[in-house]
Amino acid sequence: MSIEVRVPNLPESVSDATVVAWHKQAGDSVSKNDSLVDLETDKVVLEVTAPESGIVSQILTADGAVVTGGELMALIEAGAVSAHAITGTPETKPSETPLSPSVRRLINENTLNPAEITGTGKSGRLTKTDVLDHLNKQAPAKAAPKPEIIETKPATVQTIELGSTSASNLRPEQRVPMTRLRAKVAERLLQAQQNAAMLTTFNEVNMQSVIDLRNQYKTRFEQKHNVKLGFMSFFVKASIEALKKFPAINASIDGNDIIYHGYYDLGIAVSTPRGLIVPVLHDVDQLDFAGIEKSIVDYGEKARAGALSYDDLKGGTFTITNGGVFGSMLSTPILNPPQCAILGMHAIKERAVVENGQIVIRPIMYLALSYDHRLVDGREAVQFLVTIKECLEAPAHLLLNI
Repeated sequence: MSIEVRVPNLPESVSDATVVAWHKQAGDSVSKNDSLVDLETDKVVLEVTAPESGIVSQILTADGAVVTGGELMALIEAGAVSAHAITGTPETKPSETPLSPSVRRLINENTLNPAEITGTGKSGRLTKTDVLDHLNKQAPAKAAPKPEIIETKPATVQTIELGSTSASNLRPEQRVPMTRLRAKVAERLLQAQQNAAMLTTFNEVNMQSVIDLRNQYKTRFEQKHNVKLGFMSFFVKASIEALKKFPAINASIDGNDIIYHGYYDLGIAVSTPRGLIVPVLHDVDQLDFAGIEKSIVDYGEKARAGALSYDDLKGGTFTITNGGVFGSMLSTPILNPPQCAILGMHAIKERAVVENGQIVIRPIMYLALSYDHRLVDGREAVQFLVTIKECLEAPAHLLLNI
């Protein structure tokens, strides 16, 4: 009996997907839930699995093809036996190491054996960073030797090419198509600049109180909640308090209407090898510090493994991005439409500041709030940052809800 393999139903905001790579070919045997093909959309990579065990009889969509929801991609003969089983010839078995679509694609493109790569992810899972590090370590050993120059006649020098490198090939270029995610990010960022009256306001915050509180309780916090106490949970909590005071910053524009959201779904920008993605912490005002930290760690692991779902990326009323982890001192973050504001965090640096007439050294961070001036007035934006500053410089505001 032939079993149809079709493109999964796509969300309303996603019209089509691109076939990234088939992991089985016609004639290969498959077990139920074996990975068949990866599909890349504007947001995530989808893994399509075998609905039943059998033999892949036909593959109807090639790598690189654009497909839509419900489109037929392959046929499987349920219960059939492969030619390998009949003839007794060995059949290549997929690695037992759990691989995300992005990791599997990188391994296939570079003909690597995942068993030879040490995984640093959860339960030894391979991450894309692990594979890239493995490739970087191999690069020096595989690099072609330098061109050898041999003098054959007086005033005549001949260049002999060894491997694939020649003396004239000193300016290499590589042209590759944008991934669906990269193209979508580019489209949305351009849309934000063209369709919004974007403005950025700045402030600075003395992080000493947060650092002291974190150092005092981080060990007990980790022992009790099994997650580290980071800075992000303080910024999330402070942002919620500020959003409650200034609801326009938690709103969005839809045509000629303003939509005021009575809930707080915060996006946390994450940089991945595929590009920038923004998983969303839904109803984050109902989470405590441990719940926020656990959600951020979980999203980070899923993002690096390429395992985020549509639900993880859906919605969002406000976004926080932390360029400080890369050393950024100051930036003007771009809006994440249809949201009307985004908070930018930066690196913490010790600076000389004046307190009570004395010059002292304090850990200072610059904050940036980009906002849509069509909806948010400058006064609100400035006071929003001041509220965050007050909450962080006196964390009792967050703990006592005052």
